[in-house]
Amino acid sequence: MFERITPYPGDPIFALVDAFHADPRPEKVNLSIGIYFDDAGRLPALPSVRAAEQRILAEAGAKPYLPMEGDAGARAQVQALLLGAGHPALAEGRVATIQTIGASGGLKVGADFLKSWFPDSAVWVSDPTWDNHRAMFEGSGLAVHTYPYYDPASGGVRFEAMLDTLQGLPPRSIVLLHACCHNPTGVDLTPDQWDRLIPVLRAAELLPYLDLAYQGFGDGIDEDAYAVRALTQAGLRFFVANSFSKSMSVYGERCGALSVVCGSAAEADLVLGQMRATVRRIYSSPAMHAAKLVAHVLGDADLNVMWRAEVAAMRLRIATMRLALHDRLTALLPGRDFGYFLSQRGMFSYTGLSAAQVDRLRDECAVYLIRSGRICVAGLNAGNVDRTANAMAAVLGR
Repeated sequence: MFERITPYPGDPIFALVDAFHADPRPEKVNLSIGIYFDDAGRLPALPSVRAAEQRILAEAGAKPYLPMEGDAGARAQVQALLLGAGHPALAEGRVATIQTIGASGGLKVGADFLKSWFPDSAVWVSDPTWDNHRAMFEGSGLAVHTYPYYDPASGGVRFEAMLDTLQGLPPRSIVLLHACCHNPTGVDLTPDQWDRLIPVLRAAELLPYLDLAYQGFGDGIDEDAYAVRALTQAGLRFFVANSFSKSMSVYGERCGALSVVCGSAAEADLVLGQMRATVRRIYSSPAMHAAKLVAHVLGDADLNVMWRAEVAAMRLRIATMRLALHDRLTALLPGRDFGYFLSQRGMFSYTGLSAAQVDRLRDECAVYLIRSGRICVAGLNAGNVDRTANAMAAVLGR
């Protein structure tokens, strides 16, 4: 019955994490998977989330199914986080939001929705992008192509080439954009570039799909929502999938949402109804505990302030590690420019290391990163940054 099924080769990132855990070398360093670790190398339990969980336990009661769209309180808090409390689009009722199983769940629901209602549209993703983007949209039956994005020569964005490509796409093409903290490069569009991009999206009748998995890890919680708010202000219709895995350090709870900014309340009602139908065909309804965490942390004034301070502290630690790695590499290899570590944002950076150099780092130095050369800066700490810099300098030809 099943003998013709082909083997699954495994996810390259999770396979690398498994190899890291199996490595007996005590000095090993894990810079592969996108998880925030504190300076002691531990996954933090945020005080704001712990306080929220204590309240949830105190209120413990029956656990019915949530509606297909999720908890109303959590959905309202997500909308306020993305657009700002009291935003006109919210007052007008033209934002449809569902609670999802992480941002990945939101991307999947959105992909299935788009296949149903825009069956002839193709998806365009940045070159490069998060590996699972292509798999998710292709898994829903959508064709996936790339638009120019990262420039290895400058360490920046090929912005003019990006605009040229997007201007030539067929109407109703779906354009996946990283709202902040681009994964895998860490290279983001500036507010000025977003302001130039938005008229192109409108003129070409394109459908933006924003991935916002790292809100707060770039420049700040509100600052990182610039693209969402600018697109809304410009009157565009678009999707945005967001996650709390990193910002609340609740990876296993799968707290996420998918929002669609529409042209009217009537449109939003239609979209919400069809997103419910899409959810029903996949997992029926989301998790109650995840919803309560989001609703409590964002909805309580004191917990919200506490959480924002915690996110700021995580962002500052990442920036400190970026600076430390930059300074050490600059001292070890004074002829090279490592300024990209300082200009890139969020948890990730492109190091410029080749696949062969990445293999050497792993085999010779027990420093693990994925073969594209992407490094998870949040895996660095005061105890391993010197060792990592020395290893990188060795494979770069110190």
